[in-house]
Amino acid sequence: MRVLRVRDPFHRGQLAIAALFCSLGFQYATWASRIPALKSGLGLSAAEVGVLLMAAGVGAAVSFPVVAALMRHLGSQRLALLSALCLALLLPALAAAPNYPVALLVMCVDGVLVGCLNVAINAQGAALETRFERTTMARLHATFSGGSLLAALLASGMNAVTSAVAVHFTAAAAILLLLVAYARTGLLTDDQLPAETGEEKKRAGKWTAPSRVTLWMCVAMAFGTVTEGAMNDWSALYLEDVADASAELAPLGIAVVSGMMVVARLFADGWRGRWGDGRVVLAGSALAGVGLLLALLSGGLVPALLGFACVGLGIAAVTPCVYVAAAGQGSDSLTLVAAMGTTGLLAGPPLIGFIAGASSLVWGFAAVAASALVVCACSTRITWTAAEPEQLTRT
Repeated sequence: MRVLRVRDPFHRGQLAIAALFCSLGFQYATWASRIPALKSGLGLSAAEVGVLLMAAGVGAAVSFPVVAALMRHLGSQRLALLSALCLALLLPALAAAPNYPVALLVMCVDGVLVGCLNVAINAQGAALETRFERTTMARLHATFSGGSLLAALLASGMNAVTSAVAVHFTAAAAILLLLVAYARTGLLTDDQLPAETGEEKKRAGKWTAPSRVTLWMCVAMAFGTVTEGAMNDWSALYLEDVADASAELAPLGIAVVSGMMVVARLFADGWRGRWGDGRVVLAGSALAGVGLLLALLSGGLVPALLGFACVGLGIAAVTPCVYVAAAGQGSDSLTLVAAMGTTGLLAGPPLIGFIAGASSLVWGFAAVAASALVVCACSTRITWTAAEPEQLTRT
């Protein structure tokens, strides 16, 4: 671990927070990659697998009051480390689940812990930007995708060696513990975080109605994640059933969306420093919505892939920017906005499926495009951090 430490405090904090973003993507993709093995080992039907997946989403969606209280009592540093540690230990617990009810309980707890870690690391990322006046949130979100890719590669390698889920999950847990250990000394401490305003201290421990700006952020986050989640879940089916793509080409939909999102997030911090978060979200969500609509009107495989690329490129910076804006409104706003993001990811794919079932998949994807345009409209009502030209050269 000593070779990975750096002297610059910004980059040290950036690497520590990135390690936890990576761990979140890695943990999720690890258990998701072994769903077929879990299904077989527990003797589950397809419907029971759906409920198992839903349990994690429900746990994350209803975690808002728990996360808000833990953020106030523990702070983002301790909550991030504790939840990341528990998520690592939860993988062997899932592998050892003796029956379906226990597996459901483990997945529900997983969802709550994901909600805790998600809020804590985004609070850390936003605080890092504020403390050093340098943009980094989009790159941090890119490491989440990197963690997912690493987990997929590990799953493929472990499957070649052994089919035992317990062995795979134990190895994955060891990697997660190493990431937590590395992050431990680099996260921002409570005294390094932005001081609470008098109004935030007054509200601490009390429930208060969210502000109008926070509600706009919630809507933007929910529809942004609806767009993101639906594209990941339905793009392959659209290419095969509507664009007449072959079975070999159908997975290109997910690859195009995911690939463009990773690339965009690597460059988005520079865009934020040059143009400001508001313009990046406005232009990006408009590109996603209009690009996808034009693809649907054109029909065919190539227009569809171009439209999917527009969505990946345009929607990639939405969640990092909204998280930064929400953190500026206080920890309760950040927690609520994060919960709405999880709700969007949970509700988006089934909603698109319902629309497609009632009409067609084309109309379902039209709803995805409309979701991106809703984000575009919301972006004009949110208070964004102003762009600072010097941030571009210091990112």
